[in-house]
Amino acid sequence: MAVGRRGRDLIGPLLVANLVAYLIVLGLAGWSLDKYINGEQNHPHLGGNPSTSFMLIFALMAGVVGVCSVLSGLVHLRAWRSESLAGASSSAVISWAITALAFGLVGYLGSLVCKEIILGGHRGKRLRTLETFIFISLMTQLLYLVLLHAGVFDGSYGPGYRSSGDDHGGGIAMGQESQKTDTSVA
Repeated sequence: MAVGRRGRDLIGPLLVANLVAYLIVLGLAGWSLDKYINGEQNHPHLGGNPSTSFMLIFALMAGVVGVCSVLSGLVHLRAWRSESLAGASSSAVISWAITALAFGLVGYLGSLVCKEIILGGHRGKRLRTLETFIFISLMTQLLYLVLLHAGVFDGSYGPGYRSSGDDHGGGIAMGQESQKTDTSVA
């Protein structure tokens, strides 16, 4: 069995797992940010420290962009063409980068989730759950990126996986139109 085919078989369940993880991140980050804005930092399920507000904002951004990436991935999974692969992979890279920023692997603000854990203080169970789901979504998005780019190693999956034969138009509307020839003599 080819590498690309196994990758395609795994992308569907992985997209569902990504969608669930990002929706949980959105729900928890939205709830926590609402409590944080209302000045309820002493809520038993929230707590936190000075880096909490930054983590919540980046978690919300990562969740929104992650859900959009999953939707783009579902469109690609259904179409399975090189045109949809470009959109799915670009949105997946952006989503992974923002999720990595929320987790704190990159960026000037320092490690947000990592900083949240290192600074300590009282972190409620919803905040710890949010940190866990940010990590889960970071890893599943990375695995999704690896599976999307499996076509680099297997020609039956990547941008050339569609056999177009000798017609160089491939499926583009302009390439399908037949040419009219005028055979009348003037």
